[in-house]
Amino acid sequence: MNAEFFEAIEDIEREKGIPRDYMYGKIQQAMLTAFRKDMPDCGDNIEVLLDEEKRKIEMVVKKTVVESVEDPNLEIELSAAQKITRRAKVGDVVNVPVETKKFGRIAAQAAKQVIIQGIREAERGMIYEEFNSKEHEILTGVVNKIDPRTGSVFIKISSNSDYTEAMLTPGECIRGEVLREGDRIKVYVVEVRNAARGPQVLISRTHPGLVKRLFELEVPEIFDGTVEIKSIAREAGSRTKVAVWAEDPNIDPIGACVGPKGGRVASIVNELGGEKIDIVKFSEIPEAFVAAALAPSEVVSVTLQEEGRACSVVVPDSQLSLAIGKEGQNARLAAKLTGYKIDIKPESEA
Repeated sequence: MNAEFFEAIEDIEREKGIPRDYMYGKIQQAMLTAFRKDMPDCGDNIEVLLDEEKRKIEMVVKKTVVESVEDPNLEIELSAAQKITRRAKVGDVVNVPVETKKFGRIAAQAAKQVIIQGIREAERGMIYEEFNSKEHEILTGVVNKIDPRTGSVFIKISSNSDYTEAMLTPGECIRGEVLREGDRIKVYVVEVRNAARGPQVLISRTHPGLVKRLFELEVPEIFDGTVEIKSIAREAGSRTKVAVWAEDPNIDPIGACVGPKGGRVASIVNELGGEKIDIVKFSEIPEAFVAAALAPSEVVSVTLQEEGRACSVVVPDSQLSLAIGKEGQNARLAAKLTGYKIDIKPESEA
């Protein structure tokens, strides 16, 4: 029985990755819980001894050897003690073995619950650690189910051998994107919380970080740091602006991101359900950066305001609507990308 017990613990470690020492602690706790269920008046003189080398597990009650017993939970008569060890004498402390077979049904059930709870806690802890290390990264998930009432999407996400279910709320879904059960999609891990019911992974499809990580996956120059993404402004499902920069003047950061025949950026657009992506060149000169951010519109001039991060931009009359964009989107994204308030005027008014 003892040998089988130790083999079972080794199996748990092998299959679930739960350390043996952790399980030994939980089993010791379970046996003590069971003993106290049957013997509520016992003290703290109980000990569970685990010997991995000898494949032996036993429970003992430490009792003081006395001539006359007053408290049977703490004391043992000399004659009884000498049956356990011949050298026992009054005043010694002897280990009195406990027959675990005599545990009652309720006590055994309590022990079982402690062990099961211990395994669950260990599994949750390992899942939390695994997904916590993936915070601000992209994970691939499979759509498990969609709640027709709320529109929330439940996605099974995995990392190495661990997996959990995360909820993609309607606010974190790309507008207009239709998901179906069984679809494989990429999600951005915003945060991982250690909740009472286990790790809670907060995921998003609208976060700008998703676009950044997708570029890192598709563009080797961004992954190795040759090209750097300086800022991203995104309105998920519609349009995104990405400012890129390369320290080496011989490298074209925009060309690297677009890729041969536009293949790299096309892969990202497909993953985002057709979302338009404008790639602009970052500049440390604010006027040049603002002008680039307003692409595809041409810009005549950019004048910085004396106070605050604001500027006035003059564009050709024919380019005004293009610079502002549909419902002001182009100007809004350019302002978010550069961090400047942008006032756009046509050339005739300027």
